[in-house]
Amino acid sequence: MTSDTQNPAVLEGTKLPDIDVLSPRVSVALGQNPSLFTGPGTNTFLVGTGPKRFLLDTGSGHDEYMPVLEEAIARVGCRELEAIILTHAHPDHIGGVNQVRAHFGSLPVYKLPWPSNVKMGSPKADPSLEDSSEDQRSPDQLADGPLETLQDGDVIETEGASLRAIFTPGHAPDHLCFLLEEEQNLFSGDNVLGIGTTVIPAESGDLGDYMDSLERVLSERPAEIYPAHGPRIKDGCGKIEEYLAHRRAREEQVLAAVNAGDQDAMTMVKRIYVGYPENLHAPAAQSVTSHLKKLERDGRIRMIESGPGLMQWEPI
Repeated sequence: MTSDTQNPAVLEGTKLPDIDVLSPRVSVALGQNPSLFTGPGTNTFLVGTGPKRFLLDTGSGHDEYMPVLEEAIARVGCRELEAIILTHAHPDHIGGVNQVRAHFGSLPVYKLPWPSNVKMGSPKADPSLEDSSEDQRSPDQLADGPLETLQDGDVIETEGASLRAIFTPGHAPDHLCFLLEEEQNLFSGDNVLGIGTTVIPAESGDLGDYMDSLERVLSERPAEIYPAHGPRIKDGCGKIEEYLAHRRAREEQVLAAVNAGDQDAMTMVKRIYVGYPENLHAPAAQSVTSHLKKLERDGRIRMIESGPGLMQWEPI
């Protein structure tokens, strides 16, 4: 899910091919779900070199996706899918599971379970309201049928490819990145994007965890990154370092806004995101709220009494 460093016109106008071969082990089928939140759409990856391959992420389940996936399978000489692997349970990643299973049969689906004590929330909701979640179900329930559990450090293998799961919470509490060990390249899901930066949802995200996750994947020294949104990233370590620098700079902007007298996230968005259209303000406020919560935990600001459900902060 993309957010806040790109000019919106550039983000929404980004074009990617429906199908592309990125390496001898990796090809991509675009999820056919472009939007403000997904950029050109979700990248779904065929991984491996054999007649059966993994499908990493499934898009949103749009009808237009299946012909693209079938063509991608045919182009690389693959006969069928071996399993589905999910980076996390946001709808533009897990939403196509039922569609793919209906078309290709009862494939195993591997993912880290969504924690039972975390609400999904909505990235479009106003984060200044403490309980803005509209759906209390686990997002794992978007996929019918059983899910196989993947944990941090697990390695799942197909012909020509070994994927090692790396627990990377922050954008989502169930988020996994995957290191393709044969290439030392990283499938980054939504933690590192080829366009813009990642929304940290106020309900289910955690900026401190996200920063730790960036440091963790940086320690793997990935050569290249295959992101869930946007083009392949050729300088993996450079992009992660750029993300870390961006978040540190944004934190100082948010702190400066609090010190200037702004008390709620949406007011701060209007100060920090000058020139951005209003339809980007709600997702930007999600990330600003995550910065505010981190600053509060770090003892740099404090939450103040306000109206019912309203979150506001002030300097210490």
